[in-house]
Amino acid sequence: MQALREYQHNQGGHLRDEIADFPGVIHDFGNAEVAVAAVESGVAVCDRTHWGRLRLSGQDRLTFLHNQSSNDLKSRQPGQGCDTVILTSTARTVDLVSAYITEDAVLLLVSPQRRTHLMQWLDRYIFFGDKVTLDDLSETTTTFSVLGSESSHWLAQHFSGELPPTPGDHTLGQIGSSEVRVAAGSGLTTPGYTLFASVDQAVSLWSTLSDGGAVPLGEQVWEQLRIQQGRPKPDAELTEDYNPLEAGLWHTVSFHKGCYIGQETIARLQTYQGVKQHLWGIQLQGAASAGTVITLDGQKVGTLTSAVETPQGWIGLGYVKTKAGGAGTVVAIAETSGRLTEVPFLTRQPLDTSL
Repeated sequence: MQALREYQHNQGGHLRDEIADFPGVIHDFGNAEVAVAAVESGVAVCDRTHWGRLRLSGQDRLTFLHNQSSNDLKSRQPGQGCDTVILTSTARTVDLVSAYITEDAVLLLVSPQRRTHLMQWLDRYIFFGDKVTLDDLSETTTTFSVLGSESSHWLAQHFSGELPPTPGDHTLGQIGSSEVRVAAGSGLTTPGYTLFASVDQAVSLWSTLSDGGAVPLGEQVWEQLRIQQGRPKPDAELTEDYNPLEAGLWHTVSFHKGCYIGQETIARLQTYQGVKQHLWGIQLQGAASAGTVITLDGQKVGTLTSAVETPQGWIGLGYVKTKAGGAGTVVAIAETSGRLTEVPFLTRQPLDTSL
């Protein structure tokens, strides 16, 4: 991966050792405003190689993952995929992962903070006789996201095959000289695609994308977009303090698939409307730090979990008690205040509204 880092450094990339398990992440390319504009009205490319890539293979792979996470995996066919949440036995969140079904395996894209932890977590549930093999492909593969309003039109000019139409769907093809698996969905709500290739193709693929007109985007802008759109991340919004319904991840939960780890708790929460707090976007009036208590009329009603300064001002994410109110509610956060807002990544009811 050193060759890719050197190439990105020559493009103006600045390194920050901010993720302990994966030092050397590109923080920015000195082009934040240009990158945000490309996402809004053009095309950008983000290096997500520091995210983990795990592979489940073996005859029982789908059944195993189906039983370990919140979404319906058994019904998925090769070429399809979905987001799903790995849960504790009490339905607390471990990670939000993307699962891609191939002919002989399931590829999991996991958060960088959870790569090692999930290898250990999943491995302990593989028992003698289970026909499941778990491998970590993170060191031998690379992942880029192509995102922006023009990403479909732009990528179609570079990809040898037909682009997958539905989020989670994926297919193999060529981009330049690189064999690439292209999956629909950018990892955010911004239109786009997630690309997987072998690590020896990383420089070639990145250069084809960035030299071909996609604006390089670093971790700084990704984090801004993540908070702006509401994608929860481990150690902030996804912890053992919260469940996926509180985290606004209803779209990743199957309420009819039967038994899985955490299912009983999820079913009770849904049946008895027991969600006592919700994750919200927060339009802040000033600077604030993650972990700050959120109050209303002098009473604690929640916690700020993420915050970032943007050219338009400070924004954040935070959990707020259901009884405190919803979108539009003004709350106090230390020396400043904020207004609760809806953000596009989060959902608050089942995809099947008949449930």
